[in-house]
Amino acid sequence: MSQINKISMVVIGDTGVGKSCLLLQFVDRRFSAVHDLTIGVDFGSRIVDIDGERVKLQIWDTAGQESFRSIARSYYRDAAGALLVYDVTRRETFDHLERWLNDARQFASQHIAITLVGNKCDLTKRRIVKREDAENFAEENGLEYIETSAKSASGVDDAFLRTTNNIWNRLLQGGLVRKTTTIGGSPGSGNNDSDGNGIKLGGNNGKGGKGCC
Repeated sequence: MSQINKISMVVIGDTGVGKSCLLLQFVDRRFSAVHDLTIGVDFGSRIVDIDGERVKLQIWDTAGQESFRSIARSYYRDAAGALLVYDVTRRETFDHLERWLNDARQFASQHIAITLVGNKCDLTKRRIVKREDAENFAEENGLEYIETSAKSASGVDDAFLRTTNNIWNRLLQGGLVRKTTTIGGSPGSGNNDSDGNGIKLGGNNGKGGKGCC
């Protein structure tokens, strides 16, 4: 058995901005054009190397529907980082960012590392939200900004790994508490984290598949 650093993240934003697709692309290296709407939360994990140390990212993909906001908030408390996602082709998802950001800063650690993510940047002809508008929002609120396409995988690793590096720096500076987990524990021991990547998506009871990216 060996110890591995553990970091928890949340992915937040309106319904249909591509949160589940981003997670699926990052963890499983694949794209699915249609997903059932997330009901509550979904989960994925991936082990990465940061400064020569192995880090297990535990990522919670939260539902964007208003009726599940209270459930999503309960996952903020243990999150060291967040991806705040909007859809560059839908202005209303950008207009709602401030509300999501307020939630994260109210219910999460004051040291949480937040990255603003403009998803679906491959849809250039359908783009509505200008890049400079998003960059201004990010600068005003002290956020990183990255544009991604879950479909082409452009920027996806960068979004998650840059956030992870920001979290790691805050851990080294003492702003966050380092957590570890045991890899290779025996079943039933409570230390049976899988030594690898994994995803649990679509585990909700919701129907009504919807294109997410």
